[in-house]
Amino acid sequence: MTFKHLSTMKKLLLAVALISSVAGFAQIRMPQPSTTQKISQDFGMGRIELTYSRPNVKGRVLLKENSELAPLNQLWRTGANAATRIHFSDKVTMGGSTLDTGAYVLYTVPGADYWEVVVNKGLTNWGTDGYKQSEDVVRFKVKAAKTNTHVESFTFQFANVEAETIDLQLSWGKAIVSIPISTNVKDRLRAQVEAALGAEKVNPNAYSAAANFYYEWDKDYAKALQNVNKATEANPKAFWLFLLTAKIQKDMGQKADAKASAEKCITIATEAKNADYVRMANELIKKL
Repeated sequence: MTFKHLSTMKKLLLAVALISSVAGFAQIRMPQPSTTQKISQDFGMGRIELTYSRPNVKGRVLLKENSELAPLNQLWRTGANAATRIHFSDKVTMGGSTLDTGAYVLYTVPGADYWEVVVNKGLTNWGTDGYKQSEDVVRFKVKAAKTNTHVESFTFQFANVEAETIDLQLSWGKAIVSIPISTNVKDRLRAQVEAALGAEKVNPNAYSAAANFYYEWDKDYAKALQNVNKATEANPKAFWLFLLTAKIQKDMGQKADAKASAEKCITIATEAKNADYVRMANELIKKL
């Protein structure tokens, strides 16, 4: 092999080694500095889903005038990287406005005492780039609070989950902000109950559902009792329905009837070997 050929061979080997080195370097995957999180919550008759990125404080200043992180009185993407997205599978109300189903961008304007919440249609926006006020769906203020506990990673969570109300709560550093969201379940439930009871042939299960609705939601104890009585006629071994009957009678002030219904629940539940309902019925009797 000549010197020229040997030189060429060395160059080829060097090139292969360089390519292998670059390829190996390209395979290194570093963790994201601001990790993405997706959270979801069943709410009302639908579901809320939130996608956002979680920056860490890392000793930096936040929520101050012209601070490096989330400066006060400036539009913020409410997280890191892309703007935070929120999706509703059912209609909800925020800031007094009804939002249709679908996806939105959630911006905020942090303040010393209040934060401004902005729900916007700019789904293609990167952060605040491309933001247009004309695409705002609703804009409203919520009170800001402080906690003694330091939260290093920016965090969203759903809190105070009730049938028609829920809070989307964010916390970072020592700041905590709750964004209220509500929905209308009661009116739609009533419509479903009335339609079921108005059917030409009523399904016996509809009486149980109606009794629960009138008792828990409408507080119409007379209608609740009327429907639970029909439900127990259709299913005389349903110990859970006799406990519901006892609860309704108790709230109507019919203590003797409530005790009799609770005792019937105990008898049937004992036969069915359901200790939980035996316990609950006994606890109800003690409160009479």
